[in-house]
Amino acid sequence: MLNVITGFAIILSVIGVGLLLAKGGVISDDKQRLVLNRIAFYAATPALLFSVVANSDPQHLLSPVIVVTFIATLLTAALYCVISAVFFKKDVATTAIGAAAASYVNSNNIGLPVSIYVLGTGAYVAPVLVIQMVIFAPMILAALTTGEQGGSRGAKIWAAFRGSILSPVVLASIAGLVVSLTRVEVPAAIMEPAVILGGASIPLILISFGASLPSTNVLSSRADRASAITATAIKIVGMPVIAWLIGLAFGLEDEEMYAAVILAALPAAQNVYNYAATYRRGEILARDTVFLTTFLALGGMLGVAFLFGR
Repeated sequence: MLNVITGFAIILSVIGVGLLLAKGGVISDDKQRLVLNRIAFYAATPALLFSVVANSDPQHLLSPVIVVTFIATLLTAALYCVISAVFFKKDVATTAIGAAAASYVNSNNIGLPVSIYVLGTGAYVAPVLVIQMVIFAPMILAALTTGEQGGSRGAKIWAAFRGSILSPVVLASIAGLVVSLTRVEVPAAIMEPAVILGGASIPLILISFGASLPSTNVLSSRADRASAITATAIKIVGMPVIAWLIGLAFGLEDEEMYAAVILAALPAAQNVYNYAATYRRGEILARDTVFLTTFLALGGMLGVAFLFGR
């Protein structure tokens, strides 16, 4: 439990720095803030993922934890869809955003620091990131493009898939996986710059997130309030329980079971909001769920740590 508290204290402190920089006018608008995200996305995070995965034990990278996380994501999304169909009766695109917010874990912005500081390794996060971007992202975008004009849905799904698989973070993860599996020795002239550059990833992302908080107005929309609260509850409580049950079915024990449940307890990914904002569907639902789960995840993870005796 101390590791969870320490990990989140580190994360929240850096987020607080971003908030103070925004309040003080050092980061004065979204244009300035998003520069941090772009540097992280195109340079620092790929370097971090490559160095972490390349130096990881292949048993972590190809463990049953990843299978459990994949199945838990599908079942959690299905649970939200059923609840939404019965109680909220939203359109397909908005329902898809809610399902994604309830199940698509923040494996990058929050997942990496939590995995490194709480689990002691970032190796579990990289495969989850790749699966989400290559498999789940096109599925979400397919639902968001329902009824849209201008290009076939298949073409848009293919474009989303191609963009995901060719993104720097996925390519870096795949390169690191190849190095890990083949045990190729990467020259210090390549690995050391990757380690140094990767060290900037987490601070850049967390500072940017903190700088975005002054403009956030959570649960102000009555029409989306119930959906956002439901998605948040499923993400914080429902998904970890589902992952635990699946882990039992797969015979996971000790470290692997703890890792699977902790990964499931991660907050909703900010990518979900990016998709919603891009297609102007379910924006408020995505924004509120991402915000709420980001800060409530600490309590959920502390509960997981307590139950596992950590």
